[in-house]
Amino acid sequence: MDPLDAVWHFGNLFLPAWGVAALMAAALKLIWRETVAGMAWRTLALWGGLGGTLGIVAAVMLTGRDGTMAGYGLMLLGITVTQWGVSYKR
Repeated sequence: MDPLDAVWHFGNLFLPAWGVAALMAAALKLIWRETVAGMAWRTLALWGGLGGTLGIVAAVMLTGRDGTMAGYGLMLLGITVTQWGVSYKR
């Protein structure tokens, strides 16, 4: 595997977490306007992306491979818990 293939490989591994985190941050800003009024969308997306990344890493460590339903569940759990924690502090 050359370096460009490695970049694509890791990009495709973590892109679902960051994409879902961005969509969830937008939905959070739309649905709970009063609760997260003082927070930037970027902050919610960043924390959600980091939580989703940790969920994917944990899933790969537990199952030994990527693309399992348990892995996607851990990714969603990581995104949800971090975005809830950041917005709950306000």
